[in-house]
Amino acid sequence: MNGKIAYSSSARAFRPYSLCCGLRVFHQIAGQSVHHGVASSLSNASTAYQFEKMKRSASSISKATPRVKKPGLQIPEYHLTPSVRDEAGEIIWPAPRKQIDRAREFILECAAAQKKTLIVPDKDADGLSSGVILQKTLIILGLEPELVSVHFLQKGSNVHNESERNAMAAYEPAFIIVLDHGSRKSPPLIDAQHRALVIDHHWALADHFPQGSDYVTACHSPPVATSSLLTYYICSGLDEKVQSSCDWLCVMGTQGDLGSSLKWDAPFPDMRSTFKTYTKKAITDAVPLINAPRRTATYEVPAAWTALATADSPKDLLQNSTLLAARAEVAAEVRRCARAPPKFSSDGKIAVIRLKSTAQIHPVIATRWAGHLKSPRLEAILVANHGYIPGMVHFSCRVPRSARGRDPPVSLIEILEGIAARAPDPTLKERLGGSFANGHKEASGGIVPEAEFDELLSIMGVGKVATGSPEKLKKEAAPKQSNTLTNYFDKQKVA
Repeated sequence: MNGKIAYSSSARAFRPYSLCCGLRVFHQIAGQSVHHGVASSLSNASTAYQFEKMKRSASSISKATPRVKKPGLQIPEYHLTPSVRDEAGEIIWPAPRKQIDRAREFILECAAAQKKTLIVPDKDADGLSSGVILQKTLIILGLEPELVSVHFLQKGSNVHNESERNAMAAYEPAFIIVLDHGSRKSPPLIDAQHRALVIDHHWALADHFPQGSDYVTACHSPPVATSSLLTYYICSGLDEKVQSSCDWLCVMGTQGDLGSSLKWDAPFPDMRSTFKTYTKKAITDAVPLINAPRRTATYEVPAAWTALATADSPKDLLQNSTLLAARAEVAAEVRRCARAPPKFSSDGKIAVIRLKSTAQIHPVIATRWAGHLKSPRLEAILVANHGYIPGMVHFSCRVPRSARGRDPPVSLIEILEGIAARAPDPTLKERLGGSFANGHKEASGGIVPEAEFDELLSIMGVGKVATGSPEKLKKEAAPKQSNTLTNYFDKQKVA
C-alpha cells in the first residue's frame, strides 16, 4: 500500500458543495455570463429571487442532522480476561499452584544454604523490579548480602548465548535465578554444578526452559501477570516484610508492561494502600525513567538497577540525574526516527517501519504506531532497527489498537511463524535462529541477520499492492461528490 493506509483521526466533514456552487452561479448570473444555456440577462428581481432560494437551500443543508458517530472500539479491561480453572473450579492465577509452591521452596532453600547466588534480571522496568524484589526477599530471609550478585546481559544478547553462559559461570554460583528474560529449550544455564529457577511470563511451552531448571510461568494463566507481579506474589507469601517493602516495586514493574491505566481489580491484588502511600503519579512517572537507560546507545542498565535497588520509594527516582539524562537522550532519538513512513505487506495485514538507530527505540515506536494506524485488515505493526547491532536486525511487533478485541485474538507469534513457514527456502526458519518470534502473542519480535530479514520482507510482499488490496479498496470506497456545478444546471434543465 506504500504508506497510504488510513491514519487514525477524526472523520473529515465535507463542506456542502451546493453553497459554493450557488454563490458561483449567482455571480455568473449577476454578470450576465453565459453558462450551460443561460444566455440572457435576468432582471434584478429574478436575480434576487434565485439568490435567496439558493441561500435557503444551503441553510437547510447546514442545519441538517449530523451523521451519527460510530461508536469507538471497545477493548475489554485487562483484568476481565477469562481465567483458566482447575478441576475443583478454582482460578489458576497467577501461575499453576505446583509451580508457585516449588518456586517458594527453591527461594527458601537458597536463603538457608548461604551460598553464592546469582540474580539475572531483564533490563526493563518489569525485569529490574522483579530482580530487586527477589534480592530484598533473599536478604529478608537471611541470606548474607555479600553472597548475592547480579548479572546484566550485554547489549543485544540473550541468556542462552555462549558468551553469557561463560559470564554467568565466572560468578561460580550455586544458585541462579533468571527473571523476565523469556525462555526456550536449551542446555543448562552453565556447565558447572548449580541449581536454577526461571520466573517468567513470556509465551513458552513445558519444555521451553533450560535443562535441569525449575520454573514458574504466568503465560498460561490469563490475565497474564507480569514477572514483577508474579515474583511479588511468590515472595510476599514467604515473609510479611516483603509486602511492605516491595509493593510499589510490584506496581511499577507491572505498569511498565501493562500501562498505568490497568485496573487493580480481582484477580489482581488490591493495591489501594500502595497508591495511597506512594501515589499513582509518582509510580507512573518513575516507569519511563527506569526504562530509559537500557534504551540508550550506551546501554546503561547497571545505572537503572542501582537507582532502583537503593530507592525507598518511587519519588527517590524522580530527581535522579542519570535517569533524567537517559530519558532526554531517548526522547530526542525517538523524535528523530518517529517520522519514518510505514510500508505495507501485499495483503495489507502488516505495517513495516524501518529505521536505523544505536538506541533501543524500536519498541517505543512500534507502540506509538499501534495506537495511530488503523485498517479493517491491519493485524501487526513491525518496526525494524537496522542500526542497533551491526549485521543484525532487531525488530518489535505490536498489535494495532484497531485489531485488539478481535475473535479469534490476533497472535503475533503465529503471524511471524506463518511468514517463515511460507518461505520458498525451507532452511529459513533455522537460519532465523532462536531469537525469532519470541515474547508475547500481543508483543513479539526478534533478532535476525540482515539477509534473513530481507527474505521475510519478500515473503510478506512489503511495498507491493496486490489485487483487491486495502489501497485499491480504499480508492473504490472513497465518497464521491454528487452535487456538482454541472449537475446543478442539468437539474435546472430537467425542471
